[in-house]
Amino acid sequence: MPDITVNARSGAPEETSADTRVVALFEGEELADAQLQELVSLGEAKPGLGKVATDREDAPGGGRRRVLIAGLGKREELDSEKARVAAAAVAGKAKELGSVSLSWAAPDGVAGALVEGTLLKLYSFDRFKSKKGDSDSDEPEGGLESLEIAGPDLDPDEVERGRVVAAAQNAARDLQNLPSNVADPTFLAGRAEEIAAGHDDLELEVLDRDSIAAHGMGAFTAVAKGTDNEPRLIVLRYRGGENGPHLGFVGKAVTFDTGGISLKPGAKMSEMKFDMSGGAAVLEAMDAIASLRLPVTVTAVVPATENMPSGHATKPGDIVTALNGKTIEINNTDAEGRLILADSLAYAVEHGVERIVNLATLTGAIIIALGSTHAGLFSNDDDWVGEVEEACKGTGELGWRLPLHSEYADLVKGKYADLDNAPEGRKASSITAAEFLKNFVGEVPWVHIDIAGTAWGGTRPYVGSGASGFGVRTLVELARRAAGRP
Repeated sequence: MPDITVNARSGAPEETSADTRVVALFEGEELADAQLQELVSLGEAKPGLGKVATDREDAPGGGRRRVLIAGLGKREELDSEKARVAAAAVAGKAKELGSVSLSWAAPDGVAGALVEGTLLKLYSFDRFKSKKGDSDSDEPEGGLESLEIAGPDLDPDEVERGRVVAAAQNAARDLQNLPSNVADPTFLAGRAEEIAAGHDDLELEVLDRDSIAAHGMGAFTAVAKGTDNEPRLIVLRYRGGENGPHLGFVGKAVTFDTGGISLKPGAKMSEMKFDMSGGAAVLEAMDAIASLRLPVTVTAVVPATENMPSGHATKPGDIVTALNGKTIEINNTDAEGRLILADSLAYAVEHGVERIVNLATLTGAIIIALGSTHAGLFSNDDDWVGEVEEACKGTGELGWRLPLHSEYADLVKGKYADLDNAPEGRKASSITAAEFLKNFVGEVPWVHIDIAGTAWGGTRPYVGSGASGFGVRTLVELARRAAGRP
């Protein structure tokens, strides 16, 4: 998608030079402009969230410009998520009308969310279209080139943060949308190298197949055995300051998941390019955290591999030893995400992280439980999961905590080894996957976020039903909170 310039302006909103101006309409309130209020009185403009009406007005310096009247519901109920939804509706209308420059008269406290909703809505992925922007719609060519957020008490830092976070989320969506013959583990390592090269406070370490095995990561090695494409353990270390705990972000990046010897059904297997969504979110969140120069310490670990069947692939029944010494019966090679995460979590603990969040498209069962509205949260620490829940709520990337219990933990005990990666019976599948991961974090406060239902195919108006980049906003928010930023 083309770059959109974003800026903040503290002057009167109506003084903008943009070709399209946005006015917020709240339930029970009148607009100051009599001409615009007439549209409200006639019922053409409505205050309902996501409603957008169009009018024209005289522009400073002569000529006429568009005015979009955006419904935001009740003022006292406006929050960042509602602002994203309203901004998405406006962005869609502005695109339809062929607007080149857009200016929002921002209500208090949601300037950053308006930026996010706009940029996320206008995202498109046409890299492999022979004719860029090709579609069956009647939308005009071109597109929005600039976005202005205007208001008398505007915080420009909030606007810039919204731009940085939205850009990172859209970059994660790019990684998700790329086909697996392009975005293989080596490609992801190359993207991490680009990110690290752009920031003095970021350093990169990449482990190849031999180094992964030499480190004692038997579970990760087992998953990667079936593929001819080289696996990579990608480690980004951000040393922006010492505020708060040393955070560890771990993201599953299976760049294509066939299921291995336990082969998946063919229907919709093409969607398994999205099995690296957790890793994509972690990589791009690190870029945003470094761009915002947050005074925190974060170590990101992204295990990247394909899961393929072959003559040298791991077989059901094989037993391997993970980095922390736990032995694992691999009774289903399609339960591979927990295997690469196991070694990666242990690696993060070994390198001194004090709080961990891992993101993974881990189980189909979480979609049955929570759909595409909430991600599943699992934790060994009430205080830490409480912080993660608040970050999820604040960013609109909702999470719902599910329980862990000793009886669930018993289900992942192995018959011939310490652990079984795929217990029979399919009881509480998302929970048992989390119980499996819990064995690799020790006493470190940890939250596992299962994003299988939210990484793509959701219904949020600003991301639609495609790749969502879910998790980027939450990880950045956690880093901001650790840094003590309001």
